[in-house]
Amino acid sequence: MIPGVSTAVILRQTLRAGRSSGVAALLGNETGIFLWAMAAVFGLSALVVASEVAYGAMKAVGAALLIVMGVQSLWKARRAPAALDASVPYGGDEVRTADGWRRSYGLGLATCGANPKAAVFAMSFLPQFVPQGAHVPLTLTMLAAIWVVVDVVWYVAVIWLIGRAGAVLGRPAVRRRLEQVSGTVLVALGVRVALEAR
Repeated sequence: MIPGVSTAVILRQTLRAGRSSGVAALLGNETGIFLWAMAAVFGLSALVVASEVAYGAMKAVGAALLIVMGVQSLWKARRAPAALDASVPYGGDEVRTADGWRRSYGLGLATCGANPKAAVFAMSFLPQFVPQGAHVPLTLTMLAAIWVVVDVVWYVAVIWLIGRAGAVLGRPAVRRRLEQVSGTVLVALGVRVALEAR
């Protein structure tokens, strides 16, 4: 529930194109989380944790992705209010095309996939809850599923609340300010990821 990279991307997509876009980004993020958890089950995420090169490469890709998204938001905020008025209003079903849905899904998946902290979390956190004598792969898979379900419930509630505030968020001045704030946050997160020590 603590806001981080995934939260920033899901909120950005929801604020930009409405609840459907936010849900698509959420599903992409949760696919990435489940894949990282499965990698931990089979020991693959240990390679990322152990390899300085792999960890550094993922960190660089994740930071670049966040900074690019942040710059896009800041650029959009600089556009004329008329351009923002032409956009689809917040809070509705805006991802009407498969391409739009896939793009938001892909952003969520790419953000999670390029986040080495997800690999570290899956490897270090989940195994602590495997009881002595339990079937390890099965138990870790169940814990991963619980992790995803908790995430989905939380983020769907957040997306729904943002959608309910659509009348206020739909005002051009508010939309420009939200683009500025989300852009600044994404760039700051990207810089933090890039400079963060292992």
